[in-house]
Amino acid sequence: MKSLVRVRPQRLWFERVMAIVATANLGLVLFDLSYVPWRDFWLQGKIQIPLIKVGVRLQMPPQITEWYDPIKGIEPYRETQQYLETVQQLQQQVNQFGLESPQAQATLNRLGKLSSEMIETNPFQLANKSGALEKIKSRMRSRIFGTTVNTSARQSFNIFWSSKYLTPATWSKEITWFNAQIVPLIQTNYFRSLDETGNFTDDFGQLDIWFNVLFALEFAARTFVISRRHPGLSWRDAMLWRWYDVLLFFPFWLFLPSWGWLRIIPVEIRLHQAKLVNLERIRRQVTQGFVTSIAQELSQAVVLQVLSQVQATLRRGDFSWLLQPAQSQALTKYQPDSVNEVAAIASLLVKVTVYDVLPRIQPDVEAILRHNIEQILSQAPAYSTLKSLPGLGGLPSQLTERLATEIVQSTYNILTSSMADSVGAELTQNLVQHVQQALISELRQQQVLTEVQILVSEWLEKVKHSYGK
Repeated sequence: MKSLVRVRPQRLWFERVMAIVATANLGLVLFDLSYVPWRDFWLQGKIQIPLIKVGVRLQMPPQITEWYDPIKGIEPYRETQQYLETVQQLQQQVNQFGLESPQAQATLNRLGKLSSEMIETNPFQLANKSGALEKIKSRMRSRIFGTTVNTSARQSFNIFWSSKYLTPATWSKEITWFNAQIVPLIQTNYFRSLDETGNFTDDFGQLDIWFNVLFALEFAARTFVISRRHPGLSWRDAMLWRWYDVLLFFPFWLFLPSWGWLRIIPVEIRLHQAKLVNLERIRRQVTQGFVTSIAQELSQAVVLQVLSQVQATLRRGDFSWLLQPAQSQALTKYQPDSVNEVAAIASLLVKVTVYDVLPRIQPDVEAILRHNIEQILSQAPAYSTLKSLPGLGGLPSQLTERLATEIVQSTYNILTSSMADSVGAELTQNLVQHVQQALISELRQQQVLTEVQILVSEWLEKVKHSYGK
């Protein structure tokens, strides 16, 4: 979309600055929309590829979740946080007093009880993280029993947090496995508070409001300047011209939080106007594809509509006027330069038949004519007697073939000569006109006309079905 006012070189820097600010705001909006679904990535820096079950870990700064969790009302879940703190307490006690110390044994028993409570109450449900709990139970069953079929997750935890399983010899290996496979899944759980409306807390507006104010002031100033530079353009008309800028300061976070991505429209336009991104080729391709699609659908609809109208006219019998010679004569009388299309078509068909069709079908015509001559002569007694004479049996067939060839060739020569001769051409024209008049006269019969209209209507119906596919 082109701007109403051409961007001057001295103002190009301002357009670029505002385009960069709009891009940054769009990035913040997209980050906010994807933060909760992607919180595990921002927390652990790990991308899980589900099809091949391979995880890619990236080094992410932990400050992201610490900074943005309060904006979304996210805080650690009390039960799972207590569970993780108890595991850390156990590790400190083992390092300080040993695994077999009374303090460590008491913490082991407590972890067994906390594990049972976690399985029963499912504290992951509120954050829609029940899948994480299922992974925790599956991994623990596989670790203890070597399989996940017909085994108890609660029993697996009780065995894991026992002095029989965790011995000084296995402590280091098992706690390392637990910290690598179980702790990250427990860390993904969180508690999210609700606001006064009953929805999840979302304070994104505290960040977006500053961009809203900036772009609202810029929109008012820009449209005012446009209206002053063009006296015939009112301030309201200038605002309507720059309608897409409204998306930059519309408070989506207040009314339609999930529609904030619409700001991509003014951002793309501003980047193009600031000559930071060239979207002309993309716009041309999109427009061409859209117009082509519309043109195809429109042409198809027009053709089907025309066929339907012709079909309806045939069914009403309104085409009988084409066969009225009086109207054709009247048309010729008032339009002296008009051409009798029917006569011209008939004359063309005669020429094509004589010069092109007859030479190609001459052997077939001779064969038919030869067969009919033989049928007629076979009834004559002299013909049968001639065929029975010794040495002359093949003579009748030769005479019949010669006669058929001569008749066809003579007829063709007569036709071509008459077409080349001026008098013959006039006679041929008269013949065509008489054939036309006779044909129209016969077609004007109600029974014939009705049958023709029905056949043409049915043919048009087939054409409509085949064209509409």
